[in-house]
Amino acid sequence: MITLQIFNIISMMRGGYDMKYMILLGACSVISMVVSGVLKSRFKKFSQIPVSLSGAEIAHKMLQDSGINDVKIISTPGRLTDHYNPANKTVNLSEAVYAERNAAAAAVAAHEVGHAIQHAKSYTWLKMRSSMVPVLKIGSGMSPFLIMIGLGMMTAQAMGGMGNTIAMLGIALFGLSTLFAFVTLPVEFDASNRAMQWIQSSGVMGTMERSKARSALNAAAMTYVVAALTSLAQLVYWIMKFNSRR
Repeated sequence: MITLQIFNIISMMRGGYDMKYMILLGACSVISMVVSGVLKSRFKKFSQIPVSLSGAEIAHKMLQDSGINDVKIISTPGRLTDHYNPANKTVNLSEAVYAERNAAAAAVAAHEVGHAIQHAKSYTWLKMRSSMVPVLKIGSGMSPFLIMIGLGMMTAQAMGGMGNTIAMLGIALFGLSTLFAFVTLPVEFDASNRAMQWIQSSGVMGTMERSKARSALNAAAMTYVVAALTSLAQLVYWIMKFNSRR
């Protein structure tokens, strides 16, 4: 019986999706695809510009120059899977970035070490982002489902004020995801700035290579900007939808 009620609520919500939301999702998807295309194009282009050190060597040297000796550099499968893991202090570089000697690989490796430096220096925004991860792991996937169920119950006037509570919980969790997306921005931009400052001071690249590296990092940063703005637009939409049902 409960399963049938949930199915009916979800069906009701599907029918209630208005054109504005579909246009919003479509526009966000198009912008995201364009930014992703630019990012891939730049990395492909800058992968043809040689530098003297591989991504792994760049990461190792930058860590040494920064006085960090407890971070490991690991090759990880996939493409653009590069990340820093503060839990086990590892700079994880995709196979191409780890092994290849080009401006794109060097920029990515230096950026990820930028995160390691943030961790070592207890960078405020990184600490804040890390503290939000456990809650997001539990709630981020649930939030759209809770919002739809709650709004459906409010429309059907089912179970008193329970729908209102469920929708508010879903919106709160979605709001936390949006906050996480915006907290990520200073973390990513700061890591890129640290990377470029070291690249310039270390002399591992010439002027042209540095310019290409910065261009690659700027393109990567834009993906986070688009993600944050998309999340904010969706959050505003859900809040307006919730208010219209009260």
